[in-house]
Amino acid sequence: MLSASVDIRVRYKETDKMGLVYHANYFTWFEIARIELLDQMGCPYVELEKKDYFLPVLSCSATFHLPAFFDDRLKVKVEIDKVPLVRIEASYKVLRGGELISSGLTQHAFVSGKGKVVRPPEEFLELAKMKFTK
Repeated sequence: MLSASVDIRVRYKETDKMGLVYHANYFTWFEIARIELLDQMGCPYVELEKKDYFLPVLSCSATFHLPAFFDDRLKVKVEIDKVPLVRIEASYKVLRGGELISSGLTQHAFVSGKGKVVRPPEEFLELAKMKFTK
């Protein structure tokens, strides 16, 4: 399994008129965690782009279990539980201490700069397989 986590401090601008974190911000936090995961596995997204590989979102969902508020300290965890062949499925948990605030899923595919679906680069697959065997 590939996993990573990032710490988030909720900014005032991320809340709505009711004082709750606006729902779309969770997807930004998911992306932050996903980019960190790629960095930690040794395959930064910026390097993938330089090699003409992109990972657009095919689908995304989130479930909101509890509200988050301005100045909350949150941890966003991301996991990928199988080596991707074409599609990558990532699952997320947003936690405040031990409380589950939100959970979510995203699905991605590797595409070329021309938008054509392609297999993941060999370097990515090798790094992913190494992490899965640990």
